[in-house]
Amino acid sequence: MPTLDQVPAGRGVLVKVLRVGVDGTDKEINEGDYGAAPPGYDFLVTGHESFGRVVSVGPAVHEFTPGDYVVATVRRRGSSLYDQIGTYDMTTDADYFERGINLRHGYLTEYYVDDPEYIVRVPAPLKEVGVLLEPMSIAQKGIEQAYEIQRRLKVWRPARAAVVGAGTLGLLVSLALRLRGLEVTTLARTPAPTLNSQLVEALGARYLSTRDVPLLQAAEQHGPFDLIFEATGASSVVFEAMEALGRNGVLVLTGIAGGNRAVEVPGDRILTGFVLGNKVAVGSVNANRVYFERGVQDMAMAVLQYPGWLNKLLTHPVHGLDQFAEMIRLLVEEKSAIKVYVEVAQDN
Repeated sequence: MPTLDQVPAGRGVLVKVLRVGVDGTDKEINEGDYGAAPPGYDFLVTGHESFGRVVSVGPAVHEFTPGDYVVATVRRRGSSLYDQIGTYDMTTDADYFERGINLRHGYLTEYYVDDPEYIVRVPAPLKEVGVLLEPMSIAQKGIEQAYEIQRRLKVWRPARAAVVGAGTLGLLVSLALRLRGLEVTTLARTPAPTLNSQLVEALGARYLSTRDVPLLQAAEQHGPFDLIFEATGASSVVFEAMEALGRNGVLVLTGIAGGNRAVEVPGDRILTGFVLGNKVAVGSVNANRVYFERGVQDMAMAVLQYPGWLNKLLTHPVHGLDQFAEMIRLLVEEKSAIKVYVEVAQDN
């Protein structure tokens, strides 16, 4: 059982874990593709998508009170300048710290203790969907980075966006872009109708199967795309997106390709298009607390504008920490799953 004094200066917050979302990262860690145990341990507690309730706080904690619903961020402070100003997700350190992923234990456990710096309050009306906040923070960061980069243009008013991938992240990106008023085309391999395609269309967005309409063709028919958000981890898709991107456009890359696959691309055409079209490609890793807080705002807006939509992403619950094998089986085998999550404890 963790104790409040594990965080110095009376700043500990003890949280009871209620739910933990899991994704491809957890599957790949389980397969040994990456991730590392904290110093002094020969195992890593996985699970980086947390949701819980505050049990107790240290005497110097004024940000939270027992009973608050919370989500914890993933990255932790390193030694670089970027870490020191709170942008841990922009660290230049070779060794980085991510709870549940690398060198820090995660949240597939009954309780955890952390500093308020890394904890974000979730309003009670969002408690049923609060476990989606970590992937929503990734969507928020990628979109915000695109807008931040395009401040160079003085006036950037994107009208059309493409989201490549319709898993949890792709769906949340589609939601966030629709909340900002963009025309959204979401592309995935599986032809409609699926739950994923129905969720896209419920937002007033367009769903296309890349088996029927490749990305380049989609750009010709429904573009130009001012923003393309990649959420697949397929390198071949990345280069196709570079070619499909419109002038003054931004390509946001969030997928990780765990392999050494080589692809043949029309390099000269892509290079020319990027230079003459003032295009940008940016990689975006997981987010700091600013994007978690913005995610809370968008999720609250979504509850009002698209009632019940977020709940439909929570497709495959697993009951109890002792069901780890079933959790991994769903991640590996269940192709219809949008979000697999573990019900760790009851909210009482």
